[in-house]
Amino acid sequence: MKRSDINRYIKSMEKLVHDKGFPLPPFCCWTPEEWKKKGHEYDEIRDNMLGWDITDCGLGNFEKVGLALVTLRNGNQNNPRYKKVYAEKLLMLREGQHFPLHFHWKKSEDIINRGGGTLIIHVYNDDNGELGATDVLVNSDGRSYYVPAGTGIELKPGMSLTLWPHQYHDFDVIPGTGDVLIGEVSMCNDDNTDNRFYEKVGRFPTIEEDEPPYRLLCNEYPAAE
Repeated sequence: MKRSDINRYIKSMEKLVHDKGFPLPPFCCWTPEEWKKKGHEYDEIRDNMLGWDITDCGLGNFEKVGLALVTLRNGNQNNPRYKKVYAEKLLMLREGQHFPLHFHWKKSEDIINRGGGTLIIHVYNDDNGELGATDVLVNSDGRSYYVPAGTGIELKPGMSLTLWPHQYHDFDVIPGTGDVLIGEVSMCNDDNTDNRFYEKVGRFPTIEEDEPPYRLLCNEYPAAE
C-alpha cells in the first residue's frame, strides 16, 4: 500500500469517529515526531500494539478487501507485566469493502455497530479448518438462537453479535447504507498467533513510502531511548 493511501484512510476514519461522537485517546493523535520523544512509560502501547492499524490482507486492493482499525486498549497473555484480560477496538468498514472469513483460536469478542450503515456478518462453525455445515449458535444482544451455516447476521447501529473461538465470520456492509463504525470488545487480542483465515491472506501491508506518515501504525513505533 502507498503511504499516501494509508494516511488518507486514517484521516477518513478519524472523521467517521468524530462524526459518531467517539473521542480517541491522546496516543492516537501523536505525530511521528512526537513518538520519538516517548519513553518507557508508554511501553504498554508498544508492546500490546495499541493504536492505528491498516490492513489490505496482503491483496493490494484495500478499496475492496481490508479494514482500518485502532486498538484502544489491550492486555497481553504472553507478558505477565500486563494484567488486563480484555481488549477494545474501533474498526471502519467502508461500503463496498469486505473483510474475509476467519476465526480466532482463543479470543471471544463482541462486535458492535457503533454507527453508520448496516453491518452483515456471515457465520460458520469451524470443521477442522473447513467451513462446517452444522447450525451456528448466535448470541446477539441477549438473544440466543441457531441459524444455518453461512447465514448473514445483520447489525444495525447499536446492535451487537458475540463471536466465539472457532466460529468463522466475515464483515460486509449492506449496499446503500453507508460506511460503518464497528466496535470490538474482546479478550486480549494477539494478531500474530490467534487469527485463522479460511483463505491464506497477509496481515500487515508492505508500504510504499510516497509521502511522510501522518500517524505511525501499531507495528512502526520507535523503541524508547
